[in-house]
Amino acid sequence: MSAQLLLVDDEPGLREAVKDYLQESGFSVQVASNAREGWDLMQQSIPDLVISDIMMPQVDGYQFLKQLREDPRFKTLPVVFLTAKGMTTDRIQGYQAGVDAYLPKPFDPDELVAIIENLLIRRTAKPHATGEEGETFDIAELANQIAQIKALLTQKSAIAQSPAPFAIDLTPREQSVLNLVAEGLMNKEIARRLETSVRNVEKYVSRLFSKTGTNSRTELVRFALEHGLAK
Repeated sequence: MSAQLLLVDDEPGLREAVKDYLQESGFSVQVASNAREGWDLMQQSIPDLVISDIMMPQVDGYQFLKQLREDPRFKTLPVVFLTAKGMTTDRIQGYQAGVDAYLPKPFDPDELVAIIENLLIRRTAKPHATGEEGETFDIAELANQIAQIKALLTQKSAIAQSPAPFAIDLTPREQSVLNLVAEGLMNKEIARRLETSVRNVEKYVSRLFSKTGTNSRTELVRFALEHGLAK
């Protein structure tokens, strides 16, 4: 049985285009033109995942999400925001409100499908996965780390470096992955740049964590900047 999705967006053209693409990708999709209509549909049938715009009349995406999270039935329901608002502060507000993923418009529909699939896997893989695959499932945390990395990059000149590069044995491919992580790229973008698979990128990132004694991308980038490892 295909996953049931609810798409809430007040733009008819985008709503229908996204619905068609998701249905072609094998999902069953219900649509609503506003949050109240979406809420009414959810009382009839609980979806596996909700995709919602933020900028909507009467009840915006943040209010809709708050309403969902306050209802025990929807507390852990995966929610993806589709929005023209792409500033870091807006993304942080979304994550603080409990959104699972945040995709600014215009977006690549393949990326939306990948996010949906990963969130659905994450939901059915409770307790949540750890290790190399944990990064694949924890989309919200990964995106939050990317935002922190980009903030670090703006402060790069203020981060004190060691007098000499830190002595650490990195393979050429590990160095390439580290450089791209330090640019704030996500695994899909790194895989595309290096012409390899996302799973291989995840393995290299995991090795970098092990070699540097770090536990997150943010810590890894700070470590690399402080020790002159990122080129």
